[in-house]
Amino acid sequence: MPSVDRREFANQSALVAGGSLGIGQAAARRLAEGGARVAICGRREEHVRATVAACRAEGLAVDGVAADVSRADDVERLVAFAVAHGGGTGLDVLVNAAGIQRYGTVVETDEATWDEVMAVNLKSMFLLAKRAIPEMRRRGGGAIVNVSSVQGFATQKGVAAYSTSKAAINGLTRAMALDHAHENIRVNAVCPASVDTPMLRHSADLFKGEGTAEQTLAAWGAMHPLGRIGTPEEIAESIAFLCSPRAAFVTGAEVKIDGGMLAALGVHLPE
Repeated sequence: MPSVDRREFANQSALVAGGSLGIGQAAARRLAEGGARVAICGRREEHVRATVAACRAEGLAVDGVAADVSRADDVERLVAFAVAHGGGTGLDVLVNAAGIQRYGTVVETDEATWDEVMAVNLKSMFLLAKRAIPEMRRRGGGAIVNVSSVQGFATQKGVAAYSTSKAAINGLTRAMALDHAHENIRVNAVCPASVDTPMLRHSADLFKGEGTAEQTLAAWGAMHPLGRIGTPEEIAESIAFLCSPRAAFVTGAEVKIDGGMLAALGVHLPE
């Protein structure tokens, strides 16, 4: 991985929703390595505590609380916590990385599951932006990165709710980018393919059949032109770029980080 500019986010305040695991955890660590004071959240307090402890052991300014980002009262408390952790003068960066995966067609998906996916994957981004943007105004601007998916563009079978939520995230990203560009608040989305996270490993375990989860992950990786799945740290680098002054002219973008997956057609010429 490239060397980290430890001044890049100096004196900045950042909030990473879903920062206790997976892509969110890697993004929180990367921002903190660049000098930001980072607040994280997750649904499970033990995961938040473990991530905070590991980061602090490395001298990183990371703190966190347990929160359900699909609830407006939890989001209000979380943003206030992040602002206070960052010094009390506003917020510079918001990374929306909270998300869940549920499987099923529209016939198989019950209403409660549909609502759960939309609440965690989509509504949370609306609620967090609603509270974070006024804090960014206090700082004279800011950057928001929403973690979407390649399934916002194309989909596999049996993921009706998840795929819909990711397509909606891309639409929300564009809307916020336009609405707040005049305030120097940039809003972008990253759209990964398969990434080695606890969520993907859970899925691999569900679909391993008579093989192993590792064999399933390897098979999924082989479906990408680069021949492997991605790492959370690779996604975090793109998130850090979009949050940084290096991306000062980038807003409303949907950045595919997919190992070439969406460049490929399903129809192949004979060898």
